[in-house]
Amino acid sequence: MASAFFFDAEPLCEPSVPALDACALCAKPLGRDSDIFMYRGDTPFCSEECRHEQMQLDVIRARQAARSAARRQQQYSARAESRHQESRKVSVAT
Repeated sequence: MASAFFFDAEPLCEPSVPALDACALCAKPLGRDSDIFMYRGDTPFCSEECRHEQMQLDVIRARQAARSAARRQQQYSARAESRHQESRKVSVAT
């Protein structure tokens, strides 16, 4: 029985696409004899420029996600405060 090394195995999420065949940003084919620039462990890039651009995109997305989360938190807090105020307005019959 032949055994495969871990780097010979296909990725679980995309069985038809070998892991290091193309740049993750520009999709330029990566040659076996060319330099491959890695980011976040297993994401290949054809150049430092593509890797840097992806890093910048990730920073922008993280900032947008943080703003969105802060906005949702503010909306949740405002709704909770509104409900709290409404519950205090309930009158008691005498």
